Amino acid sequence: MIAIIVGLIVTLIVFVVVVSAIQQHKEKQEAEKRVQVAKQKAIIDESEELILNLTNIPSSPTIVQILNRRCLNAAKAMQELMPGVKGIKKKINDLQTRIESAEGLANSQTNEENFVLPDNEQQILSILQCIKKLRACLKSEQTKGVLDPSTFTQEDQRLDAMQLKINIESLVKRGSQAQNKEMFGSARQYFEKALQT
Repeated sequence: MIAIIVGLIVTLIVFVVVVSAIQQHKEKQEAEKRVQVAKQKAIIDESEELILNLTNIPSSPTIVQILNRRCLNAAKAMQELMPGVKGIKKKINDLQTRIESAEGLANSQTNEENFVLPDNEQQILSILQCIKKLRACLKSEQTKGVLDPSTFTQEDQRLDAMQLKINIESLVKRGSQAQNKEMFGSARQYFEKALQT
C-alpha cells in the first residue's frame, strides 16, 4: 500500500515537472514571437516615417516602392507569427493597394535640380539624417535579397550624390554668411572644406 502511494506521489511529481516544462517552453516561444512581432512593427514604423520624410527631399518613386514593399513584408511576417494581431489584415490590404497604385510611377524620374536647400540648420540636419536612414534601409533590403544589386547601386549612388550636394551647399552657404559678417578666417575654412568635400 505504501509503495502504491509513493509511486503515485512520484508519478504526480513527474507529471507536474513535465507540465511545468511544457508550459515554460510555450511561454518562451510566445515571448520570442512577441519580440519578433515588435521588431517587424518597428520596421513598419521606421519605413512609414521615412516615407513621410521623403516630402522634404527629391526622392524617386523607386524608393517609395521599396519602402512600401518593406512595410508589406514586415506586415506579412507579423501575420505569420501572430495571426491574431489586431488590424494586420487591413494593413496588408492597404499596403498592397498602395504598391499597386504606385506601380506606374516607378519609372518616372525626379527633378533634383529644383531642390532648394532650407535655411534652417535643423531642417538640413533632419534631411541628412533621413538620407542616412534611407541608405541603411536600402542596404538592409539588399542584404536580405529583396532588392536587386543594380537598383540598390543606382539608388544608393543617387542618395550619396544628394548627400554630398547638400553638404557642399551647406558649407558654401555658411562660408558666405561668415564672409558677409566679415569673419574671413571662418569663411575661408568653410570654403576650403567645401572644396575638399
